[in-house]
Amino acid sequence: MTTFVLIHGGGDVGWSWHLVRKELESRGHRVVAPDLPADDDALTLDGYAAAVVDAVEARENVVVVGHSFGGFTAPLVAERLSADVLVLLAGMIPAPGESPDQWWANTGFARAMRAQAALDGGLTGNDDPLVGFYHDVPRGLAEDAVSRERAHPSSAAMAAVWPAASWPAVLTRVLICTDDRFFPAGFMRRVSEERLGIVPDEIAGSHCVMLSRPVEVAERLIGYASVPRA
Repeated sequence: MTTFVLIHGGGDVGWSWHLVRKELESRGHRVVAPDLPADDDALTLDGYAAAVVDAVEARENVVVVGHSFGGFTAPLVAERLSADVLVLLAGMIPAPGESPDQWWANTGFARAMRAQAALDGGLTGNDDPLVGFYHDVPRGLAEDAVSRERAHPSSAAMAAVWPAASWPAVLTRVLICTDDRFFPAGFMRRVSEERLGIVPDEIAGSHCVMLSRPVEVAERLIGYASVPRA
């Protein structure tokens, strides 16, 4: 049995993992997918990591997964829990001494988004979340997801530098979404290779692939958990 700790992205809630959670639990695994604190501008990434760690009871056979902005929190959690595996799903990859506010310019995000938007007629970066984020999610489910959006992360968390001195000594996997209209696949591939030296794995789907393809996501996570570790 593996304990999967699933960390949601910006503006999101633990509910975003509910379909993946169902798949994992049906296969006998534990799942922890908390709502990170919102509406508190004083909280920082340390506070988010502490909230996740406090929600986890089992501390053996742990796989930590961070989606999107959850990539800033997931490595902190993985180190504190001595996790076996860390997975970034369409996740931001922070660098020591860098704040989330700085990440966008440091990685060349805007340039990459404009280039991809020029190729797909403006679908990438579209202001309509049903187009830019949830385009392959069933309409009712997508609208439900949009209705749950919250004020997370805080301005303090965005401005403060990532508190880790280095990447944690945890087996790390990067999984990018080939149809992502927020973080284009080519952009994410480059950032992964530049920052972690990791050639990412790929999965078909949008930025919110855990809602559009939960079975496939669950199977990938179980596969990562089953890799022998030193």
